Amino acid sequence: MQQQDIGEIAKAVVRRNTTEVQGGGDWALFDALFSDDFLDHTPQPNCTPDKAGALGLYRKLREAFPDFHAEIHWQRAVGDVVTTYKTYHGTHKGDFLGIAPTNRAVRFETVDAMRVQDGKITEHWGVANLFSVLQQLGAWPVGSGEPA
Repeated sequence: MQQQDIGEIAKAVVRRNTTEVQGGGDWALFDALFSDDFLDHTPQPNCTPDKAGALGLYRKLREAFPDFHAEIHWQRAVGDVVTTYKTYHGTHKGDFLGIAPTNRAVRFETVDAMRVQDGKITEHWGVANLFSVLQQLGAWPVGSGEPA
């Protein structure tokens, strides 16, 4: 298989995770797409860096933002690593990082890289603009250097 084919297959796996798992709550597909030895190099607060931790995060996001979905702006594959720039959207209907539901719409940017081997996601690195989410939910005043 050529490098270009590997990259296109890897991008398709990551897109399915973004749209069908994160955006659609398809937990059976999550299990199929993630390797049992998955490693998250940048886990979110209160999440373990393994497959169970990733699933827990996805479930928490869907509970906090039932309409959670992403707009993928671009993807690039280098070998088996796919980098994706996207904006997540959702309406705050459940607890998120200890913040009670506000019914506010939020959007935040994320850049992540996922390694895909044999059709499964094996590793993740990422940066999410959670500071922006806190501001949008009123938990951190805009223009303030101190927490609310």
